[in-house]
Amino acid sequence: MARGITELDVHGAADALVAKGERPTVERVRAHLGTGSPNTVTRCLETWWQSLGSRLQPESPKVTDAPAALGKLAGQWWALALEHARDAVLEEFSEASKDLASKQEKFLARSQALADETRAAHARSEAAMAAERLARAQATELKRLVDQLQLQVAELTGQRTAATQRLEQVEASRQALYDRLQETDASARSERESLAEHVRSVENRALADIDRARQESKALQTQLASAVKRHASSEAEMRRSLEKAHSATAVAVQAADNQRGRCAALEEQLAKLQNLPADLEAAFRRSQVTAGPRNISSKQRAKKISSKDKN
Repeated sequence: MARGITELDVHGAADALVAKGERPTVERVRAHLGTGSPNTVTRCLETWWQSLGSRLQPESPKVTDAPAALGKLAGQWWALALEHARDAVLEEFSEASKDLASKQEKFLARSQALADETRAAHARSEAAMAAERLARAQATELKRLVDQLQLQVAELTGQRTAATQRLEQVEASRQALYDRLQETDASARSERESLAEHVRSVENRALADIDRARQESKALQTQLASAVKRHASSEAEMRRSLEKAHSATAVAVQAADNQRGRCAALEEQLAKLQNLPADLEAAFRRSQVTAGPRNISSKQRAKKISSKDKN
């Protein structure tokens, strides 16, 4: 660590540089002393320049036993030498003042840049906070939508279960009607076979008595026609019932398919939305990580500049 220097040290170094025929500048004084802050050396050089004029104005040398003209001429030379020395000192002081002003302007520009960077960092921080609030609001809204969709999915699942149960009931009804139709058809077939057998037996017995057989045959034919008509009517009614059952089954199957499609679409939409809150939280953390190093970098640069000024 560089040791502190005093005004006496700077004045002695400046006198030593003048004695060597060099102009005392901030860099030369620091090089001669081997230490010292530029601000401290500049301040001490200003006091050295201020005291230089009084030190360079001793009483005019008195020449004893010399002609008056020679004494007057020596005084003029001495005054001219002092004037030239004063001009040189003023020129050196002007250069030092310009150098100091240039450094001061650079310092002010650097301070302004640091202030601009600090304001920009604050603006970025406020933008990040606003983005955080927006992301939290969006996450809350998305969570509400997810909960609503879950309720809709549960409701549609219940509707699908009810539709499935109704479909099963319709299928059971259709099967019962089909079984009933099969039983009726079998009964009618058995009745037809029985009637045909009876007709054949009657015809065989009618060979002995043609007239009576004809009469009985007519009666039996009338009964057969009535039975066939009744069977045809019953069969038509059963077929109409079966067609209605088929229509109801087709409608129920279509409704169940529609419910399955809606449930599948909602489940796919819910699967897409489940990862969205995690993605938003990850994006918010990345924005915080990005804003953090920038603020730290600005603080470190400000700390370095402050330490340089202190030296």
